[in-house]
Amino acid sequence: MMPAALVLAGSRGGGDAVADAEGVSHKALVEIAGRPMLVRVIAALRGAGVERIAVSADDTAVIALARSLGAEILEPAGGPSASVAAGFAVLGAPMLVTTADHALLRSEWVRDFVADAPPRSDVAVLLARREAVERALPGTRRTWLRLADGGWSGCNLFLLSTARAEAAIGTWQAVEADRKRPWRIAARLGVDTLWRYLAGRLTLTEAVARLGRRIGIEAHAVEARDGLAAVDVDKPADLADVRRILAGQAAKEITYTS
Repeated sequence: MMPAALVLAGSRGGGDAVADAEGVSHKALVEIAGRPMLVRVIAALRGAGVERIAVSADDTAVIALARSLGAEILEPAGGPSASVAAGFAVLGAPMLVTTADHALLRSEWVRDFVADAPPRSDVAVLLARREAVERALPGTRRTWLRLADGGWSGCNLFLLSTARAEAAIGTWQAVEADRKRPWRIAARLGVDTLWRYLAGRLTLTEAVARLGRRIGIEAHAVEARDGLAAVDVDKPADLADVRRILAGQAAKEITYTS
């Protein structure tokens, strides 16, 4: 049986460039290939076999849409990590976490991620290699987490497998804040880990495992099978990329079936 899932769709305040450009109150409502992003995300989760889905949202239109799709509604807390903590208190373990702007999310990515996460994991996080992302989306410009085994990009997909994962939520916000400064993440893990990072000897697997041990859990990085799993919609250029990708996929399907 698949875990429950929490979809983060809260408002960060200060406006959103994607929503503003598209004339909607929240970017989760932006239509891509005829369907709002939130609809695409929930459909992917349902297709993966996820039965219980909660949406963390405060926008009235997003709430109405989520309810029409059979999702539970949770009030966002003070930021993503606090919203995850609130969702974990309701849904419990195991729980998947993703975001409403993960417009390319596919059911097979969700199933593969759950299957590939080591059984002993308290927390697992999906990341994609730079080569895989650039192969799937040539010319993409992203911020890469640079480690001894190459560049990596997050995929906005997490698995909190056990009750012990609650210990990780408290550090989530700090790590997210430092995601573009990996040396600061390494520094949180101690002098030895920082030295290994500066010396170019710290791999992704080792970094995530050491972070887990630091907070008393088993944490594991899972490599995405498809580089597109790292593509979400943070800015208008991302939206253009996603629309182009989905249009290309639709054209291939029409060609194949005709």
